Amino acid sequence: MISYDPLFKTMKDKKITSYRLEKLGFSRATYYSIQKGNSVSTNTINQLCKLLNCNVSDIIRFINEDE
Repeated sequence: MISYDPLFKTMKDKKITSYRLEKLGFSRATYYSIQKGNSVSTNTINQLCKLLNCNVSDIIRFINEDE
């Protein structure tokens, strides 16, 4: 399972709100989809990394549900 908890922590640490992301060109609908835990494309992850100037690990984390 993919967790987006690192994204919300990164945003908090960088003091970037969802409103600010939207002003930078990130889709509000996509942000809400992420909040609900829905899957997103690698292009979306790439866009977030560029906007937040961070690494993929600052956006998503894999959680092995089988363990």
